[in-house]
Parts: sequence; structure tokens; C-alpha cells
Amino acid sequence: MLKTSAYAAAAAGKPLAPYSFEQREPGPHDVLIDILYCGVCHSDIHQARDEWGGSIYPMVPGHEIIGRVRQVGQHVKKLKVGDMAGVGCMVDACRDCSSCRQDLEQFCLKGVAYTYNSTELDRKTPTHGGYASQIVVAEHFALKVPAGLDPASAAPLLCAGITTYSPLRQWNCKKGDRVGVVGLGGLGHMAVKFAVSMGAEVTVLSTSRAKEADARRLGAQAFEVTRDEATFKRLAGRLDLIIDTISAQHDYNQYLSLLRPQGAMVLVGVPPEPAPVAAFSLIGGNKRLAGSSIGGIAETQEMLDYCAKHQIVSDIEIIPIQKINEAYERMLKGDVRYRFVIDLASLSGANAR
Repeated sequence: MLKTSAYAAAAAGKPLAPYSFEQREPGPHDVLIDILYCGVCHSDIHQARDEWGGSIYPMVPGHEIIGRVRQVGQHVKKLKVGDMAGVGCMVDACRDCSSCRQDLEQFCLKGVAYTYNSTELDRKTPTHGGYASQIVVAEHFALKVPAGLDPASAAPLLCAGITTYSPLRQWNCKKGDRVGVVGLGGLGHMAVKFAVSMGAEVTVLSTSRAKEADARRLGAQAFEVTRDEATFKRLAGRLDLIIDTISAQHDYNQYLSLLRPQGAMVLVGVPPEPAPVAAFSLIGGNKRLAGSSIGGIAETQEMLDYCAKHQIVSDIEIIPIQKINEAYERMLKGDVRYRFVIDLASLSGANAR
């Protein structure tokens, strides 16, 4: 077994603190990755604080992982020692059901093994994430990070990146499309970057003008304030596609009114309570309200390769692991532009680069 240094939440009301755990030695189809950087996703807070229910403690969060391969099993072909590799939200699935055969491992019919706050497929062994010195993962669920991508700035691509890239691909975002992005945070700023790179005309929809300069720097052509009721009248029927990244309560019906006939609004944010949707908000114009959950391994690799080609990474602030609790509080205040990334060299006992 491999003794691993980490930071963990011991219970819902406890701050994250130093922790160590043991994980398996790499098997013939596994890779061992020394973790260099891990992004901090808002879902880390939800799960560490048991805001979604069912949290497993002690919990080592983190599913935006990039590191260097230190060891590979004898049957591993995709990666070699020394390669830069990534791990996203999943570490295993059955790989045999209809979803897995369609490269949609996130919808594995037998139950996916998430990177943390989950169990291995034995349904007993807890999984621990990237706030740690190392991780062992099946080759299939390790991504190859293309040369040319800064590893720290690329770490959030493993969740924030694929979460916004996937719906843009699913809904065929292309040159000339009018795309609205609701919220400019960790997810929203990536949605803007991807949509702009695909040739779309992007409008950021936000509750205040505080981030307008950033939105335009990222490539958005327009910025609209949603607290102004006139915004919804002025933009009614204008947008082809809306990517909604907001996790706070808001009125979906208002945003649906901004779609052209047969337009689509895709939810990637998760508000804490269900939101009512009026039938006529959809029927009037044959509009679609959809959701999107990360992406399969093949699509995630496609996204990383796309980012390397177009030089797309996240806007980040690097922190030492010792400031993770402070970072959580700052995230809740919206005080980050736009993703915290932990430098795991700061972790006591972390493996040398």
C-alpha cells in the first residue's frame, strides 16, 4: 500500500486539515501520478460540507488533477513514466454497459466511481481526490495532457473545462451563433473562452457590471445586467444557445424568454432547490431546456487537445494547501478570478517534482 499525504475534511462542520491515507499499489493497468496541481471546484465545498447529503468522511476533495506519471503497470499503453497526466471527476466505471460503450462513462449504468466522496467499484473502498501528494488510477481514466499547456492553468480544465466544452459541442456551437453565458465564474469564464473560440457572438449575463471588463477581455461581445428588467425585454428572442452556470436560485423562465424559436438553454450549475418552469416558456417557440454533466473520457481528451490547439486555459490564482479553508470562504464571496489551484509542493511530504 502507498502512504499518501493529503488534506481532508473530517466532518461536515470541520475545516480541512492534514491527513494521510493508504491507497493501492499500481496494478498492471494502473498509473501512479505525482500530483502537481489541483483545481478547487465549488462542488468541493458542497461535498466537504455535506450540502448535497451522503458525504463520506474523512474526505480528500479534488477532481481537477494534473501531475507527472511516476509509475505505470506492465499493460499500460497510453502513458509512460514522465508524462504529464490529468484526472477529472471519475476514476472508474464498468466499461461494458451501453453508456460506457458510447464513451459516456459518467452515466455508467452500474454506477461510476467518482474521484472522491465515492467508492471504488467494489463499493467498499473509499476514493480520495487531488488535495493529495499522489493518486493511483486505471489507465483508461487518466488523460494525456498535451505539451504546451501550462499544468497549473490547465488543471481546472478537468472539470470546469469539460463541463462547459461538452454542452457547446452537444448543441453544435459554431461561427455566427449567438450564445449567452449566465454567470462569469469558474465555469462561466471557460464557457466564454470556448464559445468565442468556436466563432460565436457571446453575451455575458450577470447580476452586476463588476465583471464587465473581464468578460470583454475574455472575448465577449456584449455584457448585460440581469437585475435590470429591461434587459430581458431588449434581448427577447435573440439568443441561439444559453449556457447557465449559476448555482444560486434564479428564474429559468426569464432566461428562456431570451431564446429564439428552437433555441436551447443548458444547465450546468446546480441550484439548491428545484425551480419552476412554465410550460409556455418552452412551448412558445419549441424551446429546449437541457442539462449537461461533465463529459466522457474520450470527449475530455478531445477537449484537452482542443485547448492545446487554441491555447485555452483557465484564469487562476495559485495557493498553498494551507490556505484551502480561506479559499473556500473567498469562493463563497465570489472573491476569485476565476479558479483557485493548489500547488501541491506546499503539502508537507509531497513528492519532489
